[in-house]
Amino acid sequence: MTVYHGSNVEVREPRIIKPNRTLDFGNGFYTTTNHSQASDFARRVTMNRGKGIATVNVYEVNEALAFDMCDGLRFPGVVDAWLDFVSDNRMGVYSGPEYDLVFGPVANDDVYETLQLYVNGAISREYTMERLKIKELFNQLVFKTDRALAFLRFVRSEVADGRG
Repeated sequence: MTVYHGSNVEVREPRIIKPNRTLDFGNGFYTTTNHSQASDFARRVTMNRGKGIATVNVYEVNEALAFDMCDGLRFPGVVDAWLDFVSDNRMGVYSGPEYDLVFGPVANDDVYETLQLYVNGAISREYTMERLKIKELFNQLVFKTDRALAFLRFVRSEVADGRG
C-alpha cells in the first residue's frame, strides 16, 4: 500500500514526535492513502511554520503484514467506537489499550466543528453521528510506535502540488 505524509521537509526516517496539540489517534506518525490530503496538509504546515517547502513524502507499507505483526486497531468508517476514540484523544483523556497502528477516518477541518460541539456537550451523539456520516472523510494510517514504523519504507518526496 502506498501512503503519504505531508510536511514542510523531506522525511526519510519517520519518528514519533509528541505533537503540540491533541490529535485524532494520539501521538504517532500520520499518513494517508489520499495524495491530495497529504498535499493540502503539507501546504498548511509549511504556511503555519513559515519555513521549508511543502513536501509530500511517499512510503510503501505492507499493511497486512504490519497489522499481523503489530497491535493494530481499524475503524471501518464513522462508527461509535471511532467517535469515542477520537473524542478521547482530542480531549487528551484516552486511557484504553495502546496500539502500534491505527487506521480509520480523518476528523479533518470539515468535521472539526461537529466534533468540538459534541465534545463540549452541545450536540448529542446521535446528531453527531448523523452529521459525520454524510461527510466524505479521507483515511489515515497512524504509526504509533517504532515497532510499527519498521514496516514503513521511504520511496521518495515531491513538492506538494497547488491543487486541492
